[in-house]
Amino acid sequence: MFASKCWLLLSIPLISIALKSNADGAVGVYPVRPQVPAVGGYEGVGEVFSVGSAVKGLSPGDWVIPSPPSSGTWQTYVVKDQSVWHKINKESPMEYAATITVNPLTALRMLEDFITLNPGDAIVQNGATSIVGQCIIQLAQYRGVHSINVIRDRAGSDEVKEKLKNLGADEVFTESQLEVKNVKGLLTNLPEPALGFNCVGGNAASLVLKFLRQGGTMVTYGGMSKKPITVSTSSFIFKDLSLRGFWLQKWMSSDKTNECRPMIDYLLDRAREGKLKYEMELVPFNDFHTALDKALGKLGSQPKQVLTF
Repeated sequence: MFASKCWLLLSIPLISIALKSNADGAVGVYPVRPQVPAVGGYEGVGEVFSVGSAVKGLSPGDWVIPSPPSSGTWQTYVVKDQSVWHKINKESPMEYAATITVNPLTALRMLEDFITLNPGDAIVQNGATSIVGQCIIQLAQYRGVHSINVIRDRAGSDEVKEKLKNLGADEVFTESQLEVKNVKGLLTNLPEPALGFNCVGGNAASLVLKFLRQGGTMVTYGGMSKKPITVSTSSFIFKDLSLRGFWLQKWMSSDKTNECRPMIDYLLDRAREGKLKYEMELVPFNDFHTALDKALGKLGSQPKQVLTF
C-alpha cells in the first residue's frame, strides 16, 4: 500500500508553518485559495516516521520539508509520495527549516533573476523590515552588494534602523527623510542602484524609483498598502526604467522543483552559519489564536509567528 511513499511526522520539537508571510502581497489579497474544507499550513518541517518498501534515500528519523511547498502542514501525520519531500541537514535550526521556502527563497530569486549584480553594486528596497527585506539585506551583503533600505515612519524607527544595520544594511531611511527633491544626494559613497524591490506600492514604490539609476529595474512582489504604483512619463522616456513582477508560487509552478532544492540547502547553510537570520516567535499550537492575531497585526508589530507541535 505504501510502496514509494513515506510517512511524515510533525511533532514536538519539530516545527510547522510560519504565519505572517510578507512575500506575497497584502493581507486578504491573494489569487490562490485552497478549496474548503481544507487543512491549513504551507511551509513546515517534519520527521520521517515510516517509509514504504520502495523508498530510497529516506529513513525514519530524517528531517524533510515539502518541496515545492503545499497546503496541509497543520497535521500530525502526512502520507505522500517520496517525490514531495526534500531531505535536509538535521543540524539546520528547526525554525528556519520550517520557514525557509517562501520568504528567503523569494529574496534569493529576486536578487538573481532580473539583472546581474556584481560586488560593489547596490540595490534599493522598501518594506525592509519584512522577512523578505531582511533576507535581501543579508544575501546581498554576503555577495558584496550594498543595500539602501526604506522603512515607514513609526515610533522607535531609530531602533529599527539599528537592527537593519546590524543585519548588514548600508543605509536605512524613513519615508519622511526622503521627502527631498534629490534623494540620491543622501547617498555618500554608494553607487546608484540598478535594482529595486517593492512590496508596498503607493508612495513607497515611488521612492524606490527615485533611487534607481538610468536603465534600472524595479521588481514588485507585494502590495501591502493596496495602493497603485504611479510612474512618471520621464521615468520611462529619460531614465528608461523597467517595471517587473515576481510571484514565487508561479515561479515554482514552472517545473522548478529540482532547481529549488539546492537553493533551499544554500539558504539553510547560511542560517547555520548565522549569516541569514530573522526574528521569529515560537508559539505552541494550542495558542494558535494568539499567533494569528499577532500575525494579522491586531496586537501591534510582532515577529514572525511560528507554530510548534
